[in-house]
Amino acid sequence: MLHEIWSNYLIPIADILLIAYIFYRALLLIQGTRAVQIIIGILTLVVITVVAEAVLRLNTLSWLLNKFWIAAPVILVVVFQPEIRRMLAQLGSHRWSRMLLTSQQQFIDEIIDAVKDCALHNAGALIALEQEIGLRTQIETGTIINGEVSKELIQSIVNIKSPLHDGAIIIQNNRLIAAGCLLPLTSESGILKILGTRHRAAVGLSEISDALVIVVSEETGGISVARNGKLETNLESADLRRRLKDLYAQRANSLLRKVHQE
Repeated sequence: MLHEIWSNYLIPIADILLIAYIFYRALLLIQGTRAVQIIIGILTLVVITVVAEAVLRLNTLSWLLNKFWIAAPVILVVVFQPEIRRMLAQLGSHRWSRMLLTSQQQFIDEIIDAVKDCALHNAGALIALEQEIGLRTQIETGTIINGEVSKELIQSIVNIKSPLHDGAIIIQNNRLIAAGCLLPLTSESGILKILGTRHRAAVGLSEISDALVIVVSEETGGISVARNGKLETNLESADLRRRLKDLYAQRANSLLRKVHQE
Protein backbone atom coordinates (compact mmCIF):
# COMPACT_ATOMS: atom_id res chain seq x y z
CA MET A 1 0.00 0.00 0.00
CA LEU A 2 2.74 2.43 0.99
CA HIS A 3 4.73 1.49 -2.10
CA GLU A 4 1.72 2.21 -4.33
CA ILE A 5 1.19 5.63 -2.74
CA TRP A 6 4.88 6.42 -3.23
CA SER A 7 4.90 5.25 -6.86
CA ASN A 8 1.53 6.63 -7.96
CA TYR A 9 1.35 9.91 -6.06
CA LEU A 10 4.48 11.10 -4.28
CA ILE A 11 6.98 10.52 -7.10
CA PRO A 12 4.85 12.33 -9.77
CA ILE A 13 4.26 15.23 -7.36
CA ALA A 14 7.98 15.47 -6.58
CA ASP A 15 8.72 15.31 -10.32
CA ILE A 16 6.34 18.20 -11.07
CA LEU A 17 7.69 20.29 -8.19
CA LEU A 18 11.26 19.73 -9.35
CA ILE A 19 10.43 20.82 -12.90
CA ALA A 20 8.55 23.87 -11.58
CA TYR A 21 11.55 24.82 -9.44
CA ILE A 22 13.94 24.50 -12.40
CA PHE A 23 11.72 26.74 -14.53
CA TYR A 24 11.41 29.20 -11.63
CA ARG A 25 15.19 29.44 -11.20
CA ALA A 26 15.64 29.79 -14.97
CA LEU A 27 13.14 32.67 -15.09
CA LEU A 28 14.90 34.41 -12.21
CA LEU A 29 18.20 33.97 -14.01
CA ILE A 30 17.07 35.61 -17.26
CA GLN A 31 14.93 38.30 -15.65
CA GLY A 32 16.01 41.73 -16.87
CA THR A 33 18.43 40.34 -19.50
CA ARG A 34 18.40 40.10 -23.29
CA ALA A 35 17.36 36.45 -22.93
CA VAL A 36 13.77 37.60 -22.31
CA GLN A 37 13.60 39.18 -25.79
CA ILE A 38 15.20 36.07 -27.30
CA ILE A 39 12.57 33.82 -25.70
CA ILE A 40 9.80 36.11 -26.98
CA GLY A 41 11.34 35.83 -30.45
CA ILE A 42 11.43 32.02 -30.18
CA LEU A 43 7.78 31.88 -29.10
CA THR A 44 6.89 34.13 -32.04
CA LEU A 45 8.63 31.70 -34.41
CA VAL A 46 6.69 28.81 -32.83
CA VAL A 47 3.40 30.60 -33.49
CA ILE A 48 4.45 31.44 -37.07
CA THR A 49 5.43 27.80 -37.66
CA VAL A 50 2.09 26.47 -36.43
CA VAL A 51 0.10 29.03 -38.43
CA ALA A 52 2.13 28.50 -41.61
CA GLU A 53 1.92 24.73 -41.45
CA ALA A 54 -1.50 23.98 -39.95
CA VAL A 55 -3.60 26.99 -40.93
CA LEU A 56 -2.29 28.73 -44.05
CA ARG A 57 -0.59 25.67 -45.59
CA LEU A 58 2.44 27.67 -46.72
CA ASN A 59 4.64 24.79 -47.81
CA THR A 60 7.84 26.70 -48.63
CA LEU A 61 7.78 28.72 -45.40
CA SER A 62 6.93 25.59 -43.41
CA TRP A 63 9.88 23.75 -44.98
CA LEU A 64 12.28 26.58 -44.09
CA LEU A 65 11.00 26.81 -40.51
CA ASN A 66 11.23 23.05 -40.03
CA LYS A 67 14.87 23.16 -41.16
CA PHE A 68 15.45 25.93 -38.63
CA TRP A 69 13.94 23.88 -35.77
CA ILE A 70 16.28 20.98 -36.62
CA ALA A 71 19.25 23.24 -35.90
CA ALA A 72 17.49 25.13 -33.09
CA PRO A 73 18.98 23.16 -30.14
CA VAL A 74 22.55 24.01 -31.22
CA ILE A 75 21.60 27.64 -31.88
CA LEU A 76 19.95 27.95 -28.45
CA VAL A 77 23.00 26.53 -26.68
CA VAL A 78 25.21 29.12 -28.41
CA VAL A 79 22.80 32.01 -27.80
CA PHE A 80 22.17 31.16 -24.16
CA GLN A 81 25.77 30.22 -23.34
CA PRO A 82 26.28 33.06 -20.80
CA GLU A 83 22.98 32.31 -19.04
CA ILE A 84 23.66 28.55 -18.96
CA ARG A 85 27.14 29.13 -17.55
CA ARG A 86 25.77 31.52 -14.93
CA MET A 87 22.99 29.06 -13.97
CA LEU A 88 25.49 26.24 -13.48
CA ALA A 89 27.65 28.55 -11.37
CA GLN A 90 24.65 29.51 -9.27
CA LEU A 91 23.65 25.87 -8.79
CA GLY A 92 27.12 25.21 -7.47
CA SER A 93 26.98 28.26 -5.25
CA HIS A 94 23.71 27.08 -3.69
CA ARG A 95 25.40 23.89 -2.60
CA TRP A 96 28.68 25.44 -1.54
CA SER A 97 28.25 28.80 0.17
CA ARG A 98 32.02 29.19 0.47
CA MET A 99 32.31 29.49 -3.28
CA LEU A 100 29.69 32.23 -3.23
CA LEU A 101 31.47 34.10 -0.49
CA THR A 102 34.81 33.81 -2.31
CA SER A 103 33.28 35.25 -5.48
CA GLN A 104 31.69 38.05 -3.48
CA GLN A 105 34.99 38.79 -1.74
CA GLN A 106 36.68 39.38 -5.09
CA PHE A 107 33.79 41.51 -6.32
CA ILE A 108 33.85 43.61 -3.12
CA ASP A 109 37.62 44.09 -3.39
CA GLU A 110 37.23 45.45 -6.92
CA ILE A 111 34.63 47.97 -5.77
CA ILE A 112 36.72 49.07 -2.77
CA ASP A 113 39.85 49.51 -4.90
CA ALA A 114 37.90 51.58 -7.43
CA VAL A 115 36.29 53.74 -4.74
CA LYS A 116 39.66 54.34 -3.05
CA ASP A 117 41.16 55.44 -6.35
CA CYS A 118 38.20 57.75 -7.04
CA ALA A 119 38.54 59.30 -3.57
CA LEU A 120 42.28 59.77 -4.03
CA HIS A 121 41.86 61.62 -7.33
CA ASN A 122 38.57 63.41 -6.49
CA ALA A 123 36.79 61.55 -9.27
CA GLY A 124 33.05 61.75 -8.67
CA ALA A 125 31.32 58.36 -8.60
CA LEU A 126 27.83 57.04 -7.96
CA ILE A 127 27.49 53.26 -7.60
CA ALA A 128 24.18 51.55 -6.78
CA LEU A 129 24.21 47.92 -5.56
CA GLU A 130 20.87 46.28 -6.30
CA GLN A 131 19.40 44.10 -3.55
CA GLU A 132 15.98 42.42 -3.39
CA ILE A 133 14.06 45.27 -5.07
CA GLY A 134 14.94 45.39 -8.76
CA LEU A 135 16.27 48.55 -10.39
CA ARG A 136 15.12 47.83 -13.95
CA THR A 137 13.48 51.26 -14.31
CA GLN A 138 16.78 52.97 -13.53
CA ILE A 139 18.81 50.50 -15.60
CA GLU A 140 16.76 51.29 -18.69
CA THR A 141 17.75 54.97 -18.48
CA GLY A 142 21.45 54.15 -18.92
CA THR A 143 23.74 52.19 -21.22
CA ILE A 144 23.73 48.41 -20.78
CA ILE A 145 27.20 46.99 -20.14
CA ASN A 146 26.62 43.66 -18.33
CA GLY A 147 30.30 43.18 -17.61
CA GLU A 148 32.35 41.72 -14.81
CA VAL A 149 32.92 44.20 -11.99
CA SER A 150 36.51 45.42 -12.00
CA LYS A 151 38.43 48.43 -10.78
CA GLU A 152 39.53 49.25 -14.32
CA LEU A 153 35.99 49.18 -15.70
CA ILE A 154 34.69 51.47 -12.97
CA GLN A 155 37.64 53.83 -13.44
CA SER A 156 36.99 54.08 -17.17
CA ILE A 157 33.33 54.91 -16.56
CA VAL A 158 33.88 57.61 -13.92
CA ASN A 159 36.66 59.25 -15.93
CA ILE A 160 35.57 62.81 -16.69
CA LYS A 161 36.18 62.21 -20.41
CA SER A 162 33.72 59.31 -20.43
CA PRO A 163 30.21 60.15 -21.70
CA LEU A 164 28.81 58.00 -18.88
CA HIS A 165 30.64 59.59 -15.95
CA ASP A 166 27.75 61.85 -14.86
CA GLY A 167 25.26 59.01 -14.36
CA ALA A 168 25.09 56.14 -11.90
CA ILE A 169 26.68 52.73 -12.18
CA ILE A 170 24.27 49.93 -11.29
CA ILE A 171 25.59 46.59 -10.08
CA GLN A 172 23.32 43.55 -10.02
CA ASN A 173 24.60 40.55 -8.08
CA ASN A 174 28.27 40.57 -9.15
CA ARG A 175 27.76 42.11 -12.61
CA LEU A 176 28.10 45.73 -13.66
CA ILE A 177 24.81 45.90 -15.52
CA ALA A 178 24.61 49.51 -16.67
CA ALA A 179 26.24 52.94 -16.44
CA GLY A 180 25.11 56.50 -17.05
CA CYS A 181 21.82 55.75 -15.31
CA LEU A 182 19.46 58.41 -13.98
CA LEU A 183 18.39 58.09 -10.35
CA PRO A 184 15.48 59.87 -8.64
CA LEU A 185 16.51 62.86 -6.50
CA THR A 186 15.43 63.06 -2.88
CA SER A 187 13.00 65.81 -1.92
CA GLU A 188 14.38 65.98 1.64
CA SER A 189 14.84 69.70 2.26
CA GLY A 190 17.79 69.31 4.66
CA ILE A 191 19.81 67.34 2.12
CA LEU A 192 18.91 69.74 -0.69
CA LYS A 193 20.67 72.60 1.09
CA ILE A 194 24.00 70.98 1.80
CA LEU A 195 24.65 68.24 -0.75
CA GLY A 196 25.22 67.95 -4.48
CA THR A 197 23.29 66.07 -7.14
CA ARG A 198 25.12 62.74 -6.68
CA HIS A 199 24.32 62.61 -2.97
CA ARG A 200 20.69 63.62 -3.54
CA ALA A 201 20.36 60.91 -6.20
CA ALA A 202 21.89 58.32 -3.85
CA VAL A 203 19.45 59.17 -1.08
CA GLY A 204 16.57 59.35 -3.56
CA LEU A 205 17.19 55.82 -4.81
CA SER A 206 17.63 54.49 -1.27
CA GLU A 207 14.23 55.97 -0.36
CA ILE A 208 12.36 53.89 -2.96
CA SER A 209 14.46 50.69 -2.89
CA ASP A 210 16.66 48.61 -0.61
CA ALA A 211 19.75 49.33 -2.73
CA LEU A 212 23.00 50.38 -1.11
CA VAL A 213 24.40 53.42 -2.95
CA ILE A 214 28.05 54.51 -2.76
CA VAL A 215 28.98 58.13 -3.50
CA VAL A 216 32.42 59.67 -3.99
CA SER A 217 32.39 63.45 -3.90
CA GLU A 218 34.01 65.18 -6.86
CA GLU A 219 34.76 68.23 -4.68
CA THR A 220 36.23 66.63 -1.56
CA GLY A 221 36.89 62.99 -2.47
CA GLY A 222 34.78 61.99 0.55
CA ILE A 223 33.09 58.58 0.57
CA SER A 224 29.40 58.32 1.53
CA VAL A 225 26.84 55.53 1.64
CA ALA A 226 23.05 55.85 1.31
CA ARG A 227 20.73 53.13 2.57
CA ASN A 228 17.06 53.20 3.57
CA GLY A 229 16.82 56.93 2.98
CA LYS A 230 19.77 57.77 5.23
CA LEU A 231 23.19 59.04 4.26
CA GLU A 232 26.47 58.30 6.05
CA THR A 233 29.27 60.66 5.09
CA ASN A 234 33.04 60.80 5.50
CA LEU A 235 33.55 57.05 5.58
CA GLU A 236 36.93 55.35 5.35
CA SER A 237 37.46 52.60 2.80
CA ALA A 238 37.72 50.11 5.68
CA ASP A 239 34.25 51.15 6.89
CA LEU A 240 32.84 50.68 3.38
CA ARG A 241 34.48 47.25 3.06
CA ARG A 242 32.97 46.18 6.38
CA ARG A 243 29.47 47.32 5.32
CA LEU A 244 29.69 45.50 1.99
CA LYS A 245 30.96 42.30 3.60
CA ASP A 246 28.16 42.37 6.16
CA LEU A 247 25.57 43.11 3.47
CA TYR A 248 26.58 40.25 1.18
CA ALA A 249 27.21 37.83 4.03
CA GLN A 250 23.60 38.41 5.09
CA ARG A 251 22.45 37.85 1.51
CA ALA A 252 24.42 34.60 1.26
CA ASN A 253 23.00 33.33 4.54
CA SER A 254 19.48 34.30 3.50
CA LEU A 255 19.93 32.54 0.17
CA LEU A 256 21.22 29.43 1.91
CA ARG A 257 18.24 29.38 4.26
CA LYS A 258 15.83 29.65 1.32
CA VAL A 259 17.52 26.75 -0.44
CA HIS A 260 17.30 24.60 2.68
CA GLN A 261 13.62 25.48 3.12
CA GLU A 262 12.88 24.60 -0.49
